[in-house]
Amino acid sequence: MNETKSDGFYYGWIIVVIATLALLVSNGLSIGGIPVFYKFVQNDLVASGAVTSEKIQSVYAFGPALTFLLAGFFAPVAGYLLQKLNSKTMMVIGCFILGAGLFVYSQANSAIMVYLAHILLGTSLGFVGVLVNTVLISNWFTKKRGIALGIVLTGTSFGGFLIPIISTPLIQTYGWRWALIIVSLIIWVILLPAILLFVKNRPSEIGKLTDGDSQSKIIDDSAPDSPSGMTLNEALKTPIFWIFSFFAALIFYAIFVVSQQLNLYLQSPKIGFSAQQASSVQSLLFFLSIFGKFLYGFLSDKFLLSRVMLISAATMFLSTLTFLFFNDKTVYLFAILFGLNYGGTFVLLQLMVADYFGLKDFGKILGAVTVIETIGGALGTIITGRIADAYGGDFTIGFYGLIIVTGLALVLVFVINTLHRKKEIFQVTH
Repeated sequence: MNETKSDGFYYGWIIVVIATLALLVSNGLSIGGIPVFYKFVQNDLVASGAVTSEKIQSVYAFGPALTFLLAGFFAPVAGYLLQKLNSKTMMVIGCFILGAGLFVYSQANSAIMVYLAHILLGTSLGFVGVLVNTVLISNWFTKKRGIALGIVLTGTSFGGFLIPIISTPLIQTYGWRWALIIVSLIIWVILLPAILLFVKNRPSEIGKLTDGDSQSKIIDDSAPDSPSGMTLNEALKTPIFWIFSFFAALIFYAIFVVSQQLNLYLQSPKIGFSAQQASSVQSLLFFLSIFGKFLYGFLSDKFLLSRVMLISAATMFLSTLTFLFFNDKTVYLFAILFGLNYGGTFVLLQLMVADYFGLKDFGKILGAVTVIETIGGALGTIITGRIADAYGGDFTIGFYGLIIVTGLALVLVFVINTLHRKKEIFQVTH
């Protein structure tokens, strides 16, 4: 029999479930859901005198920036380690690093401990985050790889949606320190056992073939099609690479500020939301980002990718205009518009790299773009936090900056499309 599937059920779908769970837990506890704890940690640090009230927002700008920077810069290292180890081993190591980071956080009584916790959280994403799980899924799927990866990537959004819902009542009942420890049990009781018991690195480990491949294809694969496109060095010499990378950096500037500091903004005196209300808005934003990934993925299959990104960038810009009249009502309009496009751009940026630069060096070019967009996201939280400190903890001016950032991103989409069209015309005429 040449089919990869056994009669009825293909084991690869169990791998999809565990990989989705891994992203839900790792991203939820390190990026998407962790901001619900920030205000409580801040209050304790200020009350104890460990950090002054004039500097606390800068601490909570630099801390999350460390997580994001390490997650981005660790991607090439993780790619190298995967050649020496395997996905399952990497994921197990990542669970221990993530658990250690949450324990350190639960004991934090100084800015240094907060920074150390964020360093561990960022490092864990290199082991049990998007890159490792993408490789794992790619080992199991060929024919249905797009569907499988689409499902798995929703884990990053589900984490931001579910962790605040779980954590907020725990904080109110047991305090933020014990709440962090209790939430971390998800790693030890659910994720780690699932990885140890069920993850197989490749179908061959259980005597199966990759979904979509046939036995004959594996035996006679001496003349594979060579992927077309640019090499990394060629891409680096083109204006479109740097303009596109700057565009990605601006998008992640906005995304990371919103994901990390919107919760604090909503609890500031200007808006006056309770911790429960703020976490509900954050959960709504991440919940809608799930639909955004599916929506824009679907639209990109039906329409020109450049037009779909134009729609996404324009809607994201419109969402930030609500900051000009931000209150307890318009925040929900912002969450709807931004949430859908936050999820959409996550998918579209990767598709645009393949569309603009080809598949020859897709992984390397995407990795280079990832480093640049990571810098953009980190700068976003640092700049916004320092502005908030300068205005006595008020995030208003910092969030006004997102209007400028998303406006520039929209302009760059037009520039990118123009350059790409000229390139296509040149290729056709020559």
